[in-house]
Amino acid sequence: MGKDNLTYGPMALHFRALALPAAFGMLFATLYNIVDVYYAGLLSTDAQAGLAIGYQTIFILMALGFGLSSALSSLVSNAKGSGDKQQTQRFIAQGLTFSIIITATSMTLGWILGPKLIELVSEPGSYRNAALGYFEWLIFALPGFLIAYGGNGILQAHGDSRSMQRALMVAFVANIGLNPLFMFGLPTIWSGMGFNGIAAATIVSQTGVMVYIALRIFQLEIMQSVQRSAFRPIKDSFKQILALLLPASSALMIMFVSGFVVQFALKAFGGHAVAAYGVALRIEQILLLPVLGMTGALLPIAGQNFGALKFDRVRAALRYCWTAGFVMTAVAAPLLIFGGPFAISLFSSDPDVIEAASSYLRVDAFLFPFYMMLFAINSLLQALKQAIWTLWISIYRQGFGVAFFIWVFISCLGYDVQGVWFGIACAVLTGWILSLTIATMVARKEIGGLLSAAPSSRYY
Repeated sequence: MGKDNLTYGPMALHFRALALPAAFGMLFATLYNIVDVYYAGLLSTDAQAGLAIGYQTIFILMALGFGLSSALSSLVSNAKGSGDKQQTQRFIAQGLTFSIIITATSMTLGWILGPKLIELVSEPGSYRNAALGYFEWLIFALPGFLIAYGGNGILQAHGDSRSMQRALMVAFVANIGLNPLFMFGLPTIWSGMGFNGIAAATIVSQTGVMVYIALRIFQLEIMQSVQRSAFRPIKDSFKQILALLLPASSALMIMFVSGFVVQFALKAFGGHAVAAYGVALRIEQILLLPVLGMTGALLPIAGQNFGALKFDRVRAALRYCWTAGFVMTAVAAPLLIFGGPFAISLFSSDPDVIEAASSYLRVDAFLFPFYMMLFAINSLLQALKQAIWTLWISIYRQGFGVAFFIWVFISCLGYDVQGVWFGIACAVLTGWILSLTIATMVARKEIGGLLSAAPSSRYY
């Protein structure tokens, strides 16, 4: 069996082969963002706040890329697991065509709606102006994000998460040089673009990522015989991609919109609170990377085995993912609690920013195991082609729960910034209960049980 066949062999081997490169890739993606935060901090706290809001806005559109990645990983891995090479090739070609169309659509929507979102969650002044300028440039980086992440879903379905890792490593190194070049220019030659240079650097580096991922896809063995006609839009293929993309992307968009709800609540406490949230999120992302790599690897592994009707291996994959995930979160929690203030001080010397961000990380440490299980459940539901449930979970947790519980703690109980963090925690915990209930129900129907086969399962 080829190394891209995930229906045989030890689970530990497959998870290691997929999760480690994915985690390292995400590490460099996060470090990439931290470089941006660092250079924005050289300008001012308002620049960091503008970066946080502008990036949050573009992330709503980038959700289409992450959703496309999940959809193509699910469809291609299911087709590959079933042994249908023609269908596998068709989904790859149609996925690439679809990604180009969805990118053009998202750029248009972003140009129209993005500034309105930024104005909604910010106060007039320097940090709003910074966010607007940054966002208007960053729209042109969307092809690099959306097409690359959609293509990464295709590669992951073939057991390849190393290509994206390499691309993101190079992009990170390039960003270190491109940021100061575009921000400050060249002495006596060009004065640079100031804060907007951060966005220009992102456009250049992420376009490079997109080109490399596209080349890797066309080097796949199954693409050597592809015909040009395979890329012409096929209604049925687009419908299948949409059926998985829309719930996954909508769930992510709701997550990013919930970020705006948080920022809307934080703006009443001042720009330092908004900046603190942006810095704390970057630190959170770094420590979540092993978890994200592990839970992300679950999707192609479970997807191939579900396509091959090996339901016992689907359950074994989830058990392994959770076991390894608990170990990872046990290591991360004390780092957040005791190392948070030091990490934050690397990005801001403002004592108000350090205190607010540290209080967020202390609450966050308790939530890490629940995040891990939530992410794993999302991957499992997508692998079983039940992505619609991830949308309903997200609507509750991030659409209703975050806003409702923040309102309770701030408006009803009179908390300050800490009330925002407690509101997020309550939304995560109740969302975890809902997702576990749904996953148990879906798994019993589709594979005969979540962690073990139910005695009455028709599959055994």
